[in-house]
Amino acid sequence: MVLVGLAVAVAPRASSRLDRPGWWYLASAAAAFGFYIAGAISARRRPKPLVAVLALAAAIQLLPVFSPLLFSRDAYAYWTYGRIAAVHDRNPYLVLPATFPTDPGVRAMAPGWRRTTSVYGPLFSLVSEGSAVAGNSPTVASKLWQLTAAMGVVGLAALAAFLSAAPAFAAALVGWNPLFAVHFGGGGHNDIWMMTLLLGALAAERRNQARLAGALWACAVAVKWIPLTLLPLHAAQRPKKAFSWAAFAGAMAAMIAGASLLYGSGWLHASGPALHNLGVGTRIGIPHLLRSLDLPVATVLAGVTVAYATLAFHARRGTARLGLFSGLLLCATPWLFPWYGVWALPLAAAEDDTTALVLASALTGYLLLAYRL
Repeated sequence: MVLVGLAVAVAPRASSRLDRPGWWYLASAAAAFGFYIAGAISARRRPKPLVAVLALAAAIQLLPVFSPLLFSRDAYAYWTYGRIAAVHDRNPYLVLPATFPTDPGVRAMAPGWRRTTSVYGPLFSLVSEGSAVAGNSPTVASKLWQLTAAMGVVGLAALAAFLSAAPAFAAALVGWNPLFAVHFGGGGHNDIWMMTLLLGALAAERRNQARLAGALWACAVAVKWIPLTLLPLHAAQRPKKAFSWAAFAGAMAAMIAGASLLYGSGWLHASGPALHNLGVGTRIGIPHLLRSLDLPVATVLAGVTVAYATLAFHARRGTARLGLFSGLLLCATPWLFPWYGVWALPLAAAEDDTTALVLASALTGYLLLAYRL
């Protein structure tokens, strides 16, 4: 926890690896990751009381809430898109933030996103309108997103524990994670909403609440579309899980109708900028690293495709391995950011899948450090 606090403290001044704060961040983050892995292994070998594991998780994840936004201004973008609808009574899927140059959200968000309409699902856009309660204060808005994201990680840790055969270990892997602390409590990113809803759906299945499971899965898709890539694997499992396709379809239909009523057809284009970005990529994306080494990127995509087919075949024998595929998806996507690490690790922890856990943990360490390298 102390090392996470040190990393958080120096992160706002860590502009590159060549300056002193940058090196301090890398050193403290690397040490925090090492102690995190050691602590999780200890929780596996000598299980700790789940309440104690979750209490420490809350302390670790809430600590960065007291810092300014770290490494990203996405929380201001969420606020701005919400303000476009709630304050300016315009459509965030059709109207650019740059249309309102004096709006406090527009001034606070990253300049590169001011000429991009919302790229998020309609459910999240509706929730974002609620952040307009922050008034004209960027600080209040960022704290709202940071606090809800930090508490979301703690909730995600509890859900992973409920689903896992090793509850304390799963809770520690998710709740003590320094990457999540820096980018959710510190950054307020919305991927935590998607994953909490998805694990909530899996937990509902465990309790044989098929309708709730179907509805929650649909809600996760309405935040970001990533869960759609996992649904075929999940559906292929034998024996069938307690999942209601009727509830999923009904919830999706209700959200489509609601989104169309609120945002017209504009929300259907939300994935457009995201798909464009896939062609651009980020410097920490594995395909970018392969290109820099003159290695063929197509082999990664082909490998993930083969892996998907293989996992679908094995799912018919009872194991979907959603965590493993999510980890492979992170390796294949050109558009990669550190907070995307939450796609894989909670699922791997919930499934107690050794291969997926190794891959997701390695990605956690890489994403924690690579963004500053």
